Amino acid sequence: MTPPAPPPAIVLVRPQLGENIGKAARAMLNFALTDLRLVAPRDGWPNPAAGPAASGADVVLERARVFDTVAEAVADCAHVYATTVRKRGVTKPVLTPEAAAREMWGAPGRAAVLFGAERSGLETDDVALARTIITAPINPEFGSLNLAQAVILVAYEWSKGASLAIPTETDLAPPAPHEELEGMIGQLDTMLERAGFYYPPDRVATTKRTLRTLLTKPGWSSQEVRTLRGVLSALERPRER
Repeated sequence: MTPPAPPPAIVLVRPQLGENIGKAARAMLNFALTDLRLVAPRDGWPNPAAGPAASGADVVLERARVFDTVAEAVADCAHVYATTVRKRGVTKPVLTPEAAAREMWGAPGRAAVLFGAERSGLETDDVALARTIITAPINPEFGSLNLAQAVILVAYEWSKGASLAIPTETDLAPPAPHEELEGMIGQLDTMLERAGFYYPPDRVATTKRTLRTLLTKPGWSSQEVRTLRGVLSALERPRER
């Protein structure tokens, strides 16, 4: 089984305000990303304004690394993505954040996602270093995202593949064959008939339909069907004590 790709590195290219770096770090840690790389931050690093804006995401700021160039920042990364709303004259594949996240999870090696400066975004030479462009399907009449918003879009889509705090379905048993489900419904129906549950007569069909709908919703496994049928059998024929 192929191991999952490592979490992507978030690369802020020439970020301007320490507050925005802190907010980006906060967005990263919300989705378990901690590899923050800064390329030529305007006000230097560390920046005292970043900590308060990070709202507790100190581990991201503490691990942040500073580079002089984009090429140095992504040197160890196999896949480089540039986030931009404009192609800037560079012909490259363009993906949504969701599609890019799927690609990151399906490819071996670390990915890096480039985010440009607050006012100007990524320059043409920055985008040229990337293999793929990420563009979010936002309002074409107002395509302005702040730095943290852009980071959180990508981080969120990546986290869906990582299934953070969401139990996967790989350990769930497959649904029971319909024949087994019908057997359970039939057993319950017989017991309810004997107990006089179906009353008044003009509501029998509606009540049976409601029960069938209720019992077919959960997606029972074979083990669950057997367990519930065992419960019904015990209720119908209780053991003598």
